[in-house]
Amino acid sequence: MADLSPADFRQIAARIESEVGKFIVGQRQVVRDVLTCLLAGGHVLLEGVPGLGKTMLVRTLARVLDLQFARIQFTPDLMPADIIGTDILEETEDGRRTFRFQPGPVFTNLLLADEINRATPKTQSALLEAMQERTVTVANRSYPLPPPFMVMATQNPIEMEGTYPLPEAQLDRFLFKVNVVLPTADELVEILNRTTGEAEPQVEVVADGPTVLALADLVRQVPVASPVADYAARLVLATHPTAEAAPDTVRRYVRYGASPRAAQALILGGKAAALLAGRYNVALEDLRAVAPSALRHRVLLNFEAQADGIGPDDIVSEVVRRVPAP
Repeated sequence: MADLSPADFRQIAARIESEVGKFIVGQRQVVRDVLTCLLAGGHVLLEGVPGLGKTMLVRTLARVLDLQFARIQFTPDLMPADIIGTDILEETEDGRRTFRFQPGPVFTNLLLADEINRATPKTQSALLEAMQERTVTVANRSYPLPPPFMVMATQNPIEMEGTYPLPEAQLDRFLFKVNVVLPTADELVEILNRTTGEAEPQVEVVADGPTVLALADLVRQVPVASPVADYAARLVLATHPTAEAAPDTVRRYVRYGASPRAAQALILGGKAAALLAGRYNVALEDLRAVAPSALRHRVLLNFEAQADGIGPDDIVSEVVRRVPAP
């Protein structure tokens, strides 16, 4: 398709958010973070209690973007082959037997990994290659996933029995971790009005796969000044307790800081945030805006932090406040 301008980008993104808002009441920041992550070419982990519309958000986004959608309900008995697919033995017309690859539900555009922390680590690891390389390997053969490809995973923060915490390598492959909060009283009333009546809201298709890829390509083209990139690097390094510039809070409560992927998430998220704000350059406020979503799941806290009621968002806020701007 024709090259898109920053004005086109903002217009299409605004229409996407408007259409998604027909189904999703409130949660504007959540919708913006998920859209930012999609346009930055990353994956997103949604954390919130049941009933907040996490699944509906993913399904609605797929409808608005006319993308193929698949859902996997993660359970303890789920196997890797249930996700990526497997070779099956078939008999041909001439009587010979041959193996044929049967693709799994991962071969889609938007993959909802529902309650991802309910599956075993072995099954969770089946997504590692797909999320990083956009390919699946079965029996020494690699199969590319259809672009665009995005994993949107959900997990419940309060129900720990029967769950397997995501390993650090899995968490690090999510560009953003977004916290889905409870609606306000007014928003809850609006949810009741929309969901308990006769008519269901109807959404229009705003874009398609090639348009999403063109939008993501425009995000990559946004220039980043050297001082802004340096600021992103210093933010990430300040999350490490052994770093010279680490705040005292980090030294006391953090066991291990964010990885280099965190810096990539800051820059890519900042580029998308800049375009969504109508600018073709990344500003420091763009990095600060995406810092919680890009860093909160990459900062590992110690037991002292848990005892003192300190969470990852507290650490990220302190880092953003303490690291001086260029």
